[in-house]
Amino acid sequence: MSTPTNAIQALWLDPFRPLSVADRARLAAAGVDAQPLTTLDDLKTALSAASSPAPMVVLGLGTEIALFNEASALLQGAGRKRALVCRLERRQLELAVLALHGGACHVLAADDFSGAAWSLALERVQQGNAPKAAPVATEGSAALHISDTAVRSVVYVDPISRNLLALAQRVAQAPVAVLVEGPTGSGKEVLARVLHESSNAANGPFIGLNCAALPEHMIEDMLFGHEKGAFTGAVKEHRGLFEQAQGGTLFLDEIGELPLTLQAKLLRVLQERSLVRLGGERTIALNVRVVAATNKNLREQIALRAFREDLYFRLSTFKLRVPPLAERSGDILPLAARLLARHVRGNQAWSVSEEAQRMLLSHHWPGNVRELENIIQRAMVLCPDNHIGLEHLMFDDAPAHYAMPQAAAWTVEAPQAVAPGPLQATVKHSEHHAIRAALEASRNREEAAQKLGISPRTLRYKLARLRDVAPGFAALS
Repeated sequence: MSTPTNAIQALWLDPFRPLSVADRARLAAAGVDAQPLTTLDDLKTALSAASSPAPMVVLGLGTEIALFNEASALLQGAGRKRALVCRLERRQLELAVLALHGGACHVLAADDFSGAAWSLALERVQQGNAPKAAPVATEGSAALHISDTAVRSVVYVDPISRNLLALAQRVAQAPVAVLVEGPTGSGKEVLARVLHESSNAANGPFIGLNCAALPEHMIEDMLFGHEKGAFTGAVKEHRGLFEQAQGGTLFLDEIGELPLTLQAKLLRVLQERSLVRLGGERTIALNVRVVAATNKNLREQIALRAFREDLYFRLSTFKLRVPPLAERSGDILPLAARLLARHVRGNQAWSVSEEAQRMLLSHHWPGNVRELENIIQRAMVLCPDNHIGLEHLMFDDAPAHYAMPQAAAWTVEAPQAVAPGPLQATVKHSEHHAIRAALEASRNREEAAQKLGISPRTLRYKLARLRDVAPGFAALS
């Protein structure tokens, strides 16, 4: 077997899948010179050998994270920095998330020896220990990859999301204002942070303001600041958010809610790239990138004279649209895995039944990612054994019919048994059971609503409906 002279050497430890001669030949063709190892002791010896130039370690994982933790400890103790690439079975999505969180620079499927997959892996190795990102099952290929990003930990798996991410990273290189559009809860702030962390100002601050959360006079003071004595109570000078974001990014969320009088002041600051604090005379030069976000159609707001057209064009040098979660179904299960990985109980990872996966995939997600977070948190409260089944999923407004598509790249354990009968009836029964359990374990409705992840108003509405069909709820409510 001949190995290309420019092949990258790799220390290869996989106690679960022996590396065959054919596999080594395919790796060599992809530019990887694999040096098989048998045990962790072999890896320790190879890492300590001064004659070993291998810039990366390839680690094959089984079903637990323990081997990864031990190998990571050996790498940290070694004198030379090496990138860690992990291989695992396609169904082990949550394990991939844990590995990426733990410092792996790349993750791919254990049975993928294709040139494309290893070309991407070698690119990650050459970049060094890239920041962790979500595992990706690319469309048209079951290969498991991490997202093509050198930014913070995000989940952009669906092809639509991956294209959006690539575009955002390209836009981030130009110092232009960006307007991010999308429905509430879809992840507009996440994309704004991607823009910041992919830009030349990544080492600067990221400052955010929700323009709908404060009254007009407070927003003006928050944005532009004031001098000492500018008004009653101004006992000292205050640097506004524009100044606090110097050398970085200012994120203005819900920009469509900004009052018209403040829109004029914001436009002037953006045009002149400077400001004067309230009560002051000194002009302060600004070096700030502005990213605005809205869930409204600003063109319609302009027609209604609720938003200034000149400010719109100043903010929207480049527009990016974050689609609703229902339009990027490939993100649903990886997002759920990321949420579950944050709440590992001891050493026992979470798993999700096939029926529950299909339910998640078929839901219409009117609340987008925020709704998914609520559903997962409720399921973790209701689930006693780290295996989330269909009976643990409680939706705010379950539709009358669910299509049942094939579960995608995240197939885990065998599903728990669910009582036979119509799916809608099963979901409603689970919801009734969860509400009853929360009420019995809480001091009042507000506490029960908090445990369920819904508002007190929604709980009152559901109780009113339940009293009509289940009189026993009247005593609890």
